[in-house]
Amino acid sequence: MQNKHDRHETDQIITRAAQAGDVQAMLACDAYAQAHASRGDAVRAAVGKGRCHVAIRAGQVAGYALTHDDFFGHDFVSLVVVAPGQQRRGVGLRLLAAAEAACRTEKLFTSTNQSNGGAQRLFASAGFVRSGQIDHLDEGDPELVYVKFLR
Repeated sequence: MQNKHDRHETDQIITRAAQAGDVQAMLACDAYAQAHASRGDAVRAAVGKGRCHVAIRAGQVAGYALTHDDFFGHDFVSLVVVAPGQQRRGVGLRLLAAAEAACRTEKLFTSTNQSNGGAQRLFASAGFVRSGQIDHLDEGDPELVYVKFLR
């Protein structure tokens, strides 16, 4: 029987800045991107600006995160996508850690819909705290804003 440490060693997640050559594999692990071409445009733009991190496990794209630097003067994680078979296996946490390491401001913000319990649990696990709520973006499903204080 493998212990947790052994499993971690064989399941290593590498995060790095995404490159243009990663985009096809990133979009392939994103069900929303399959149906919405605008997601691909956003991903390509973020990669071009150096505002996208990719997570690699066993040589395959396991997920990615997009950031922006224009949220009221702070960095903002606008999207975290984890491939379906990789969810709840540490990929999201590693992507948020990569965004945090690249953050140039004292606070890092992110958000999710109230209906997205998985993202809320991920943000809490990564040390983010609730910061507020934005109504009327998606009717009947408020956007919950989170912050992590970095320095």
